Amino acid sequence: MLRQFKRSTRRLIALLLVLPVAIITLGILYMFGSHYLEGQPRSLIRSIEWASETLTNTGYGADAHWDHPLMNLFVVISQWLGIFIIFMVFPTYVLPFFEERFEARFPRSLPMMDGHVLFHRHGPAVDFLIAELTRAGTPCVVLELDESLARSLRDRGYRVVVGNVDDDATLLDGVERAKALVTAADDHLDVSFIMMARERGYGGVICALAKDPLHREAMLKIGATVVYTPEHALGAALASRASARIGHPVEGLQLLGERVGIGEFRIYAASPLAGQRLGDLRMRERYGVTVLGQWAGGHFELATGPDTRIGAGVILVAVGAHANLAKVESLAAPIRRTGPILVAGHGAVGKKVAEMLRDAGETAVVIDAEPAEGVDIVGNVLDRRVLERAGVHEASAVVLALSNDGAGVLAAAIVRGYAPDVRLIARVNRAASVARLHQAGADFALSMGQVAGQILAFHLLGENAVSVEQRLKFARVAPGTLLGAHPWRASIRERTGAAVVAVERTSDVHVQFDENFRVAAGDRVFVCGTIESVDRYIREFDAALHEGEA
Repeated sequence: MLRQFKRSTRRLIALLLVLPVAIITLGILYMFGSHYLEGQPRSLIRSIEWASETLTNTGYGADAHWDHPLMNLFVVISQWLGIFIIFMVFPTYVLPFFEERFEARFPRSLPMMDGHVLFHRHGPAVDFLIAELTRAGTPCVVLELDESLARSLRDRGYRVVVGNVDDDATLLDGVERAKALVTAADDHLDVSFIMMARERGYGGVICALAKDPLHREAMLKIGATVVYTPEHALGAALASRASARIGHPVEGLQLLGERVGIGEFRIYAASPLAGQRLGDLRMRERYGVTVLGQWAGGHFELATGPDTRIGAGVILVAVGAHANLAKVESLAAPIRRTGPILVAGHGAVGKKVAEMLRDAGETAVVIDAEPAEGVDIVGNVLDRRVLERAGVHEASAVVLALSNDGAGVLAAAIVRGYAPDVRLIARVNRAASVARLHQAGADFALSMGQVAGQILAFHLLGENAVSVEQRLKFARVAPGTLLGAHPWRASIRERTGAAVVAVERTSDVHVQFDENFRVAAGDRVFVCGTIESVDRYIREFDAALHEGEA
């Protein structure tokens, strides 16, 4: 019968039953002790009164002195028992009972779901996407099993429904009117959720985040629209950041052939470039290179004009002839593109990173604290001797695929202090830890939520609605309205954010332009910038893509 009550209510009922028993028991013991040990008989009522006063610490009245040692010991124990009960009763029994009575109760059924996205369970993998959907004006509802987590989500302003679909099938009543469903629970709960939603006539998009890739095909068969494994997607994103063979930093660079390259340089505080404006440095005129922008705190900041200032600690991205890029090396440290790639951590993410790197022909050196197949060096990445054995100074990149964000921050600081030139890429669990990783020295940090948010946003918000990182792009276009103008004197950066980095004329590619140079009919103009800025350039200068390129 008691099972029908809440846990706090059952506790309070038990307390109300135990306390009288304890008072009566102590009273009887006190009555016998007073009679046989002290020789001063007490009635049962007076003895119960003493027990009540003792347990509640309200005083003793006339009974305040005892002579027999056993009686004194009994009284001392009773007094401490009373203190213990006072300090335990309220936080353990009374306060939870009243908290449950006066706090707002969680709804146990879905609201009207028109236009809403329903998330089945909350976690780091969906937190980023919920925030993006909220900013885009799409209302979200979270169906959560854990009441403590649900309370935290409600305090953050989320709309939460509490319940388990396996125990209460009516929880999904009305789900057929939802805009989309996202399930990120245990794979077995995901399966139940998908099947029950389809049984209720839901015909929209169901996105599932699976723990085990082997379950993907089964989830698709029972009704999921798309199934992703966030840990593997995160591993792929980290691998593409570490290797140019997987994800080249600039799309379309091959259009320029071998004559022009792209360079990445780390700007230290002592570099003559640090803190300077592009307009003062005149990199084009002095060195023949075009600065595209800089990576700072994991974000690419496009160079938008002469007032752009180069920060200390950033990675500067520049385009130019290889000989001209070599001149910049005297001003900043080049980012190594050759050498092994160190992968710290051999969990699900680390395994995927190493697998993709090796499939792409890279040399991946895996470090992990535990020996296992695929681990090259057994040891703690926080130990400099382990880093030395792994050859961190010869590495082209270090990928921190650690499962704990705190350990990742510490490892980033240690690696950056020991190998300041190496490209450092880190995995984090929660988006809130990204800034900490950058502060500790990581060049790039990706969270599970960012990657999962990006891949899910393709189905829920449109392909480009959420972008984890900005990608650079080259485009070869016709002169358009740039015809007759100087490539560096048309305020291109200010108007579009892109930059003209080269002009192809007959069989020559020009990357430096004197004052008399003008774009002529028949020229092909090479423009570089983010995907968005290149698109703006094409619209602003009516510059059609070269035939055969899209």
